[in-house]
Amino acid sequence: MIPTEAITSGTLNSLLFYFSVMGLLLVFATFLRLKIKVLKKYFIPASLLAGFIGLLLGPYGVKLFSEEMVNTWGALAGILISIVFAPMLMGMKNEKQSGTGKLVGRHLLYSYTGSLLQLSIPLIIASLILIPLFNLNEMFASIIEVGWAGGHGTAAGMIEVYNNLNWSDGASLGVTSATFGIVIGIISGIIMINHGVKKGYTSVIKKPEEMKNKDSDVIPLNNQKSSSVNTLNPDLVEGFAFHAGLISIAILLGWFMQQAIAVFVPGIPLFPMAMIGGYIINMIISRTKYFEMIDVNTMNRIQGIALDFLVLGAVASIQIPIVVEYALPLIILSGITLGMMIWYFYYLGRRFFPEDWFEHSIVHYGAYTGVTAIGLMLLRTVDPEMKTDSGKGFALRAPFYSPFLGGGLITAMVPVLMLSSSSLIVGISSLAILIVLLIIGKLLGLIQKPQEDKKDVPSSNRNVV
Repeated sequence: MIPTEAITSGTLNSLLFYFSVMGLLLVFATFLRLKIKVLKKYFIPASLLAGFIGLLLGPYGVKLFSEEMVNTWGALAGILISIVFAPMLMGMKNEKQSGTGKLVGRHLLYSYTGSLLQLSIPLIIASLILIPLFNLNEMFASIIEVGWAGGHGTAAGMIEVYNNLNWSDGASLGVTSATFGIVIGIISGIIMINHGVKKGYTSVIKKPEEMKNKDSDVIPLNNQKSSSVNTLNPDLVEGFAFHAGLISIAILLGWFMQQAIAVFVPGIPLFPMAMIGGYIINMIISRTKYFEMIDVNTMNRIQGIALDFLVLGAVASIQIPIVVEYALPLIILSGITLGMMIWYFYYLGRRFFPEDWFEHSIVHYGAYTGVTAIGLMLLRTVDPEMKTDSGKGFALRAPFYSPFLGGGLITAMVPVLMLSSSSLIVGISSLAILIVLLIIGKLLGLIQKPQEDKKDVPSSNRNVV
């Protein structure tokens, strides 16, 4: 039973006010992004910018916003992540894609490689060096895969996990790790693209001036298209309300599963369970004539709304003193991870993708340093018309990757496993699994000797932007 005495008009009015301020920050950040060219050049999302503004105006900045308000934003982020994950597997059709087996296999194995690298190497290094040197919590290194491959959404969702495991510092550190990752992903990704064009690594873009971002952030009226469709008569129910209802059922199913699992494995967060709940709904409704009532784009719009406010709240609620306390080991581990991801891109990318390796690899690099949107942004920079199969392969591998790593069930379970064993054991186990996967990939022909890059770009055109 819900304790109704705790839900007073005062708390609801406060929640409405706090959420309204978030909306104000998001709109203000949107206009900042429109007006400041450097923000557009480096693809800084308005939600991240709004979060930094909220952080600046919060209790660790100019103190315009109260600590209660900022903490409420952080709590909302932990709730919104379930709304982001619940519809992730809803609306999927069981359509067979001919001739895409190896393509999906390469992208899927490359995805698992990226996440397992971020689990194994940081955990091993932290366990052997950083944890004893700086007297850190056993779960410290888990923030890398949470923040980099998972992103702000996963970091916010893991707040519940870290709090349940008595390490509240992990909440701010996970979001900080995600912020490090997204900034590093954008800046290093643009540098790598410029370098790739100069060296002739890219398949589509052959001149630096071809990749300049000429698109306006404001879509002209004659180019505007519908982002979702009505699948139901509005006289029956508003389409967004119906889809929100399905998401609510998925979260409710996830909550029951969470309670059942907690008896055996305490600490499992709600958001991966909500995703499984959404999959159950999809399995049931896909067998009926009512499956056409689900519009994937409407689900995406609801996810997008939740994700924007989630990122804003998560970043604005970062506990600055905690970040300062962990600054040195966090910077060291982030630097090691960056070097590892560069090796992942240049060395492994050439071997996983015999054709168009740069385009196939850059979308993963952007996604596993920042978020999926950054990966797709970097891909669009080097392949604006999607002439390669990189976007297709990246999209088709998602149902087999996202539910488990990069913010999925395994990501959520790692801190629990670390406490039941140790960070070193989990790190070595992750590395062993990675090695086995690479051997299987080699045997299946998914990993090959790299081909020479076609350097057909005139030297006069090989200048960095």
